[in-house]
Amino acid sequence: MARPYRDRPVVVIGAGAAGMMAAFCAAESGAEVLLLEKNSRPGRKIGITGKGRCNVTNAAPLPEFMDQVVSNPRFLYSAFNGFFNQDLMSLLESRGVPLKIERGERVFPVSDKARDIVDALTGLLRHPRIRLRTGVAAEEILPVEEGWRVKAGEESFLGRVVIIATGGASYPTTGSTGDGYNMAKTLGHRILPLRPGLIPFTSDTPWVKELKGLSLKNVEIRVKTQAGKEIAREFGEMLFTHFGVSGPIILSASSLVQQALRKQDLSWKEAGLTLHLNLKPALSPEQLDRRLLRDFEQYRERVMEHAMKDLLPRRLIPVVLKEAGVSGEIRARDLGKARRLEIGRRLQDLEIRVTGTRPLEEAIITMGGVETTQVNPQTMESKKHPGLYFAGEILDVDALTGGFNLQIAFSTGAAAGRASAQTGRWE
Repeated sequence: MARPYRDRPVVVIGAGAAGMMAAFCAAESGAEVLLLEKNSRPGRKIGITGKGRCNVTNAAPLPEFMDQVVSNPRFLYSAFNGFFNQDLMSLLESRGVPLKIERGERVFPVSDKARDIVDALTGLLRHPRIRLRTGVAAEEILPVEEGWRVKAGEESFLGRVVIIATGGASYPTTGSTGDGYNMAKTLGHRILPLRPGLIPFTSDTPWVKELKGLSLKNVEIRVKTQAGKEIAREFGEMLFTHFGVSGPIILSASSLVQQALRKQDLSWKEAGLTLHLNLKPALSPEQLDRRLLRDFEQYRERVMEHAMKDLLPRRLIPVVLKEAGVSGEIRARDLGKARRLEIGRRLQDLEIRVTGTRPLEEAIITMGGVETTQVNPQTMESKKHPGLYFAGEILDVDALTGGFNLQIAFSTGAAAGRASAQTGRWE
């Protein structure tokens, strides 16, 4: 026999960043909470973020923070106003995790151990009003009289409200297998196409694979369509791989590209993307040419492959020369102005064909998800089903690298948790 509605808990599905924060905030607001997690322990994906260091948030002021949100930034204003980066930092430090702010306002634990963040968040779940059940994979959510029934294998749980915080579809080994999308779709919500975000690019440009393992710093990339329209520009570090290019600026550019293609309703093939690599972005073409003149005069008796040793990593020199149509065996003294200018042009515009991205399973985040127009931005409650909430990556919201996506998860989780505690109150 079902228990009376007033005795039913807030059921949170998923104990990642959004789910744990939702459970804690609901409990702090007076609700009894049942948190269901399919893994054997909560916070598994958090434990591998930031290469095991956990870039837990970003300390930038709200306007600067919002500039880094790629999909539906306006939807997040209310959630950020309710629980933002300083709130999260204060909460974690009050739980014994000292934090530090690094370049780009990125926030990490002083220990550089993601495990400390996970332990602090797991500690929040020891709240007397929270009951955590691990190893329970929710499969279906059904509306019932005055509440919801969550089915998980042979078990069934009744709740007065349900918060879906199951994450995205990337990194499936951490439990993010896209279960929540099916639950939301079954209940009539529109799910925008899932796409990999913060993901390396693939390329069929032959010389790219030859540079596998080479990393570059302080370079600029621009991604253009075959029509010449620039849709992404980033500055920083990148890496050549056996399949294409990766690194921080590539990951950020990939999300910007995905968003641009979505807005223009273009496929990767239709877009015909190229990546333009500027190896010397700090110099104007005139300044670069003067630098080339000095180097080639200094090494005038050397062949070009050796005359450029102060300009580029050794492995990159033959690539630039070949793209410029210059033999590596010609001596610097014999190089004419036209070929010198062509070398300069290639140094600031080395073209790489982009064929796509690595698969969704390898993405840091999932783009797409539950359409935000169907969700109340102040409470994260479904506009279709009162008493049903969403939090975290399942929503069609995402940002660039730097701690922004975890903060989105925490903020939407806090909003959903607090609002869910008020839904259906019987007092």
